[in-house]
Amino acid sequence: MPLSYDVAGDGPALLLLHSSVCDRRMWDPQWAPLADAGHRVVRCDFRGFGDTPAATSPHRDADDVLALLDALGIERAALVASSYGGRVALEAAARRPERVTAMALLCSGMPGHRPSAELAAFDEREEALLDAGDLAGAVELNVATWLGPEADEATRAKVRRMQRHAFEVQLAAGDVPEAPEPVLDLAAIHGPVLAVSGTHDLPDFRRIAARLASLLPHARHLELPWAGHLPGLERPAEVTALLTDFLHRTAPTA
Repeated sequence: MPLSYDVAGDGPALLLLHSSVCDRRMWDPQWAPLADAGHRVVRCDFRGFGDTPAATSPHRDADDVLALLDALGIERAALVASSYGGRVALEAAARRPERVTAMALLCSGMPGHRPSAELAAFDEREEALLDAGDLAGAVELNVATWLGPEADEATRAKVRRMQRHAFEVQLAAGDVPEAPEPVLDLAAIHGPVLAVSGTHDLPDFRRIAARLASLLPHARHLELPWAGHLPGLERPAEVTALLTDFLHRTAPTA
């Protein structure tokens, strides 16, 4: 199934992968600046998000991402990924490390991570609201959980729209069995990695960022004291500058 995507700019390829609370529109603040900085920027919607239809059979989002790079004739790319998108980026990079030049992971998930009590409680509450047909309540739970104190009302409204659309698309499609988890060697990832966490985020994602910094040979951990789970939307200009600087040093343009 082809993913919906946008492409802008010229230069070394840069792929943006969204959070499961959002879709590719979450990168609106970074989209033009990263292209203007000298990158060929691609952003896509995973299955069941944005403009990409929901899955109808078991699949792996990392397979879709690698297939999209193939379709665009991109042999190697840097990845910027948020939350669940970070988990997908790590899987793709572990399976095909020669194709990933660098990664900036914003409050990333991680393959094989066992959720904390706090994250498990969130999942249970979300599932209960959806089972009860309270779509608005599930959306508000996500907005309240994943956006930190720096997010303004316009940002909260934008996340609210993206999350509601994803719920509507996925619920209409019904349940699809998940593909089995692959066996991954994350230590195979050899490119530079910036693992960002937010002080106001759930503990899982702070622990993952710290763990990645110790697990991957060329990774470092940066904690943003003002951030929640979606820093690229909470302080977009600051995160754009952070990404531009990281990419300038690790995936330089011509």
